[in-house]
Amino acid sequence: MTVEIKAPTFPESIADGTVAAWHKQPGEAAKRDDVLVEIETDKVVLEIVAPADGTLQQIVKAVGDVVLSEEVVGLFAEGATAAAAPAPARAAAATAKPAAEPAIKAALEREAASVSPAARKLAAEQGVVLGRVDGTGKDGRVTKEDVLRAAAQKPARTPGPPVATITPPSPPVSSDVRAERRVPMTRLRASIARRLVEAQHTAAMLTTFNEVDMQAVMTLRSRHKDEFEKRHNGIRLGFMSFFVRASVEALKRFPAVNASIDETDIVYHGYYDIGVAVSTDRGLVVPVIRDADALGLAQIEEQIRVYGTKARDGKLTIEDMSGGTFTISNGGVFGSLMSTPILNAPQTAVLGMHKIQERPVVLDGQIVARPMMYLALSYDHRLIDGQEAVRFLVTIKELLEDPARILLDL
Repeated sequence: MTVEIKAPTFPESIADGTVAAWHKQPGEAAKRDDVLVEIETDKVVLEIVAPADGTLQQIVKAVGDVVLSEEVVGLFAEGATAAAAPAPARAAAATAKPAAEPAIKAALEREAASVSPAARKLAAEQGVVLGRVDGTGKDGRVTKEDVLRAAAQKPARTPGPPVATITPPSPPVSSDVRAERRVPMTRLRASIARRLVEAQHTAAMLTTFNEVDMQAVMTLRSRHKDEFEKRHNGIRLGFMSFFVRASVEALKRFPAVNASIDETDIVYHGYYDIGVAVSTDRGLVVPVIRDADALGLAQIEEQIRVYGTKARDGKLTIEDMSGGTFTISNGGVFGSLMSTPILNAPQTAVLGMHKIQERPVVLDGQIVARPMMYLALSYDHRLIDGQEAVRFLVTIKELLEDPARILLDL
């Protein structure tokens, strides 16, 4: 029985998608739940799997074609075995040259295996031949780490022996190579670019700064991290959970920072869905921790860990990144000392974390070295006044410098 392979149902925020890769070719057999095709949207890469054991019969939408919600992208024959090659193909095969060397043939077969979008993009950038990369992912899937390992093992090119010539020497030519490479933006990168420009044009965005002494949080974490990990089945205690909890408490006191603007209306949200920005090979994504006010530190850390793994493997869903009332971005993991984060519309504020660095500060009249972090709050001045933004950031600072205040609701 022939079944139509359709694109997923896109939410209202996504108009269409693009065929990123076909993992099966017409006539090729597939087992139930094998990935047939990947559809790239503005937010995520969606995988369409085989509905049953059978054979891919026809590709309707080729790589690069735009597809709409629930549009047919291919035809699948349930229960069918791999079809014989068409007559023209058989004739061509009969007159073709002898098969390539076994090593090259094996490499080509490996290259036809499933490759993650991140690995494919990285291989193109590094000049790595995917057919010569052994996949360590599920079912032999080539991952980003496999490509990086192959790139590190590439031998340096050595010049061949000199060739004699009787022509006069040419004038010296500069050895500098001014190479260029033009590649189209991915849909995610184009979407990020569009949203950032829209945020700059539509919001009255300002940024206020402060700094926080991280000594109390670091001491608390150092004292209890081993017991925390044992008690919560291997979940590690990081810094982000403290910032999420501190942000939630501050948002309760300043509802406008948790609100959004809808044309001429202000929408005050009675819940706290905190977006945590995650950097991936495809660009910045913001999965959302739902109802963060009802979660403990361990539950927050577990969600962050799960989202980080899914983002790295390209498995984040549209639901994972939909909504959100406030966003936290941590540029400190890359060494950023200070920055101005951009609003994640339609949210009205975003908190920027930065690198923890020992700096001299004055405590009780003495100059001492303390682990300090700069904080940045970018906010929409159309809704949030300057004094409100400053007080919000000061509240986060106070909660982090004395974490007991979070538990005692002070």
